[in-house]
Amino acid sequence: MTVDKQQIIKDWFRRVWVEQDMDAIDEMFRPDSTAEGVLPGFGVGPDDFREMATMYLALVEDPIVTVDKVMDDGDWAAALWTMSIANPTGGDRIKGFGQLFVRFEGEVMVEAYNNFDMVGFFQQLGLLPEQTIALCLTGQKVA
Repeated sequence: MTVDKQQIIKDWFRRVWVEQDMDAIDEMFRPDSTAEGVLPGFGVGPDDFREMATMYLALVEDPIVTVDKVMDDGDWAAALWTMSIANPTGGDRIKGFGQLFVRFEGEVMVEAYNNFDMVGFFQQLGLLPEQTIALCLTGQKVA
């Protein structure tokens, strides 16, 4: 049986991030698995991921996630994805871009490596100073 990794990844983002169905984490991610890159410096298991996702989703409104590209090879799949949210101050939607590299055992994700442009995303939300990256490149501390 061939596993449709692209559909599983799309279902993950739809259920967890758009529908905010935290039960999907336990269904789609093995209990002893960890996701690296979600929080700097350490991997998170399903319980930590659920807590982090809940905190993140409390900051945003009307999340839309698109899975832009997926490549798979054997048990592994890589995806490029985009999240947009309603701009709380009006105007255009705020967008952030991410990457996911995940290993599957059957239809369950067992190992994941994540990257999301948190700096750019939180800067657009007004939680970081404008031009945060430019400031850091000059050696200035961001306060």
